[in-house]
Amino acid sequence: MVSIDTFLVELLKATVALFVIVDPLGPVPIFANLTKGMEREEKLRIFRTAAIVGAVLLAVFALVGQELLLLFGISLPSFQIAGGLVLLLLSIEIIFRGERFDKLALASAEETAVFPIAFPLLVGPGAITLTMISLQSSGGPAIALVAIVLVMFLSWVVLRLTDRIYKLLGRTGAAVIARVMALFIAAIAIQYILTGVQSIYSAR
Repeated sequence: MVSIDTFLVELLKATVALFVIVDPLGPVPIFANLTKGMEREEKLRIFRTAAIVGAVLLAVFALVGQELLLLFGISLPSFQIAGGLVLLLLSIEIIFRGERFDKLALASAEETAVFPIAFPLLVGPGAITLTMISLQSSGGPAIALVAIVLVMFLSWVVLRLTDRIYKLLGRTGAAVIARVMALFIAAIAIQYILTGVQSIYSAR
């Protein structure tokens, strides 16, 4: 039986770790570009959907993620490589074809909420991997699920403040930061790919 103090400490550690990996503040300029020109109500609906989809994705992987990978014969390193490639392609789109990418993403508001906001910008391979491994090992599914709810709630709050943060940065500043963040996302994606490749070779 886990004591309340231990539960709270483990929950704090899990929540902080997941929030750092999800990092909803970093891609704020990208979120703003993806939803520019929309009515406020439509933006709020997109952000709400993105937070819910992100929470559901993480919850599923927290509960049955490793079983799903085993079912399809997929190793965790392979999943990291695939997720890293998706993230890398997304970041390249943003860096080199920002405006065209925005128009393609806005073809459907619902699709924009799911891809690329919920996945892979909020819930990327790092968050999924952390949920499947670190969160479960640190205190079981209960802590993982509570941490997911807390982090996605905080992410939803950040998403709702996207326009205010965007105004503080200004249009030019936001455009520059969006591409700089996309560069960082590309670097993170490559790190996921390299980690996956290293894991595969070290297991042989």
